[in-house]
Amino acid sequence: MAVYELRTYTLYTGKMAEAIGHYETLGWPVLEKYQDKLIGYFTSDTGTLHQLVHLWKFDDDDDRRAHWQTLLSDPDFIKFGEKFRPLVITQANQLLLAAPWGPHP
Repeated sequence: MAVYELRTYTLYTGKMAEAIGHYETLGWPVLEKYQDKLIGYFTSDTGTLHQLVHLWKFDDDDDRRAHWQTLLSDPDFIKFGEKFRPLVITQANQLLLAAPWGPHP
C-alpha cells in the first residue's frame, strides 16, 4: 500500500526568499536525483504563512525510510541542510494513506 509523506517546514518570518535561494542553488540539484518519489513542492499563500510544503509518494514505509536514509547520506544534501535548517522554526511530517475512493497522485 502506498504511503504519502507530507512535510511542512515553517520558516522564520522574512526568511522565505533565502530558503528558496538555498533550494534553487543547493537543495534542488541534489533532490532532482531522487525526484522519482516527489509529487511536488509548494509554498503557503493563505492560512499559516511562511511555510514550505512537499509531498512524497512511497511504495511503503520501508521504501520511505530507505529514501530518506539515502538522501541523508548524500554529502551535497547535508551541505544544503546546513544552510536551510537555521531558517526553520518547526518541521511537521505527516504520513497519509490513500482513501479507498477518489483519484490519487
